[in-house]
Amino acid sequence: MTKTRAIRGATTSKNNTKDSIIEATKELLSQMIESNSIELENISFAIFTTTKDLNAEFPALAARLLGWQDIALMCANEIDVPGSQKSCIRILLTINTDKWQQELINVYL
Repeated sequence: MTKTRAIRGATTSKNNTKDSIIEATKELLSQMIESNSIELENISFAIFTTTKDLNAEFPALAARLLGWQDIALMCANEIDVPGSQKSCIRILLTINTDKWQQELINVYL
């Protein structure tokens, strides 16, 4: 039975530049898709967050550049917790799948 499941991912951007944010996000998305054998038509939506120090580009643009034209995408800022990871991009990817939640692979680069 097909269910909606979620996969988490996180990475860091080397710099607060458009190119760096897009490059880091593309790498993370590609790894999430490959690790979980996901086909684009099975993606429900994706939420992208960044720490407040990354504001040069929307990370969702990376998904559009990878061909995600018909998938709902949203960007937001993470809560600025003292001492937390800086320059961080996080993704919550929801998919429709027959897999159990424990079969899915979260990706942290």
